[in-house]
Amino acid sequence: MYTYQSSKSLFDRAQQSIPGGVNSPVRAFKSVGGTPVFFEKAKGAYLYDVQGQQYIDYIASWGPMILGHGYERVVKAIQQQVAKATSFGAPTALEIEMAELIRSMAPNIDLVRMVNSGTEACMSALRVARGYTGKNKFIKFEGCYHGHADAFLVKAGSGVATFNIQTVPGVTAGAANDTLTCAYNDLAAVQQLVKENKGTIAAIIVEPVAGNMGCILPKPGFLEGLRQLCNEEGMVLIFDEVMNGFRLALGGAQERLGIDADLVTYGKVIGAGMPVGAFGGKRHIMEVVAPLGSVYQAGTLSGNPVAMTAGLTLLNELKNNPQLLTELDNKTQYLKEGLEKELNAWGQPYVINHFGSMISVHFSDHPVTNFEEAAAANNERFKHFFHALLKRGIYLPPSAFESWFLNNALTKEDLDKTIQAVKDSLEEL
Repeated sequence: MYTYQSSKSLFDRAQQSIPGGVNSPVRAFKSVGGTPVFFEKAKGAYLYDVQGQQYIDYIASWGPMILGHGYERVVKAIQQQVAKATSFGAPTALEIEMAELIRSMAPNIDLVRMVNSGTEACMSALRVARGYTGKNKFIKFEGCYHGHADAFLVKAGSGVATFNIQTVPGVTAGAANDTLTCAYNDLAAVQQLVKENKGTIAAIIVEPVAGNMGCILPKPGFLEGLRQLCNEEGMVLIFDEVMNGFRLALGGAQERLGIDADLVTYGKVIGAGMPVGAFGGKRHIMEVVAPLGSVYQAGTLSGNPVAMTAGLTLLNELKNNPQLLTELDNKTQYLKEGLEKELNAWGQPYVINHFGSMISVHFSDHPVTNFEEAAAANNERFKHFFHALLKRGIYLPPSAFESWFLNNALTKEDLDKTIQAVKDSLEEL
């Protein structure tokens, strides 16, 4: 029988030493209520809490565990590297191999700089765009989350939306004033914003397939329109592929959607789940980065050898076995069809958004194509849905504003168990 007892004890203890008892806000379960589950281990498609309870995982460490937890080749590679060294603070051949691998897989990447997180990657890419163009303003989209750098914490979706924080204390007016926002998928609004700020905008940054207000797909022509605007106005188009990269295709969203970005950011997928990130792009833009240029960016642990080893192993596995991503997409489609069957039988309004191996369920009677529509869904119902599934051993993101991420360790039996759990859970709503 599932209980929160041990997790509750740990959460009570954690709150004495850690703000809110967690080191990333969405983990606190405030959006869904209850006590967060504390985990001890993971293997394949499963998570195990401190009491040994097993859960089918639909977070995949927020995306990077594409082939599942504890993937044998990745684990062995990490063990071998740890025996050599965990950090140098100096160059290694592994960093070159990672940069070359990313260039070989992703379009429009000539130069790559390793960093330590997706937040750092996005922050650095924006700085590069500003340094390259000599302009300060940029456009982001409501509900798109690009990490917690000051400039991005304006209508940022995801964890910020989960806590209903619209104005973030500590972010100065100066930082926020250069951030221009539009609704995702509203190209006309972007065009108007560019017109109103003619000649002052350095970049547009976007999640090509958004994952921080649930899974939100770009409307036909939206990304193409952004690309055209950037060409016409001399702005830099930044794709935040922290979630999309190497998951939607070997070349990420750029390849899958056929849209060329100027700069691209990546996150923990290039470290197989370890804390790491990268930004890269076209040579003439990336050459402004120090030591080639005067846009400064640095990091003692950037290109960490353990993270590079893990990421190289995972990405090479995907590159050498491209059918793995096809299998993962097929599993997600199977899950979607099963969910649709049960939700249709339930008879209440719902929307399923799905792209590749990203998927989300919204309890809404209208399409969900941007943050406002995601926020207008019945997110109180999602809370009950989340807990009904949790007690049946299904672990979803603890927020209505997060995409689910599938991993290829999931079996048909896991998916069928999930679909049955959804059916049983809906009877409680």
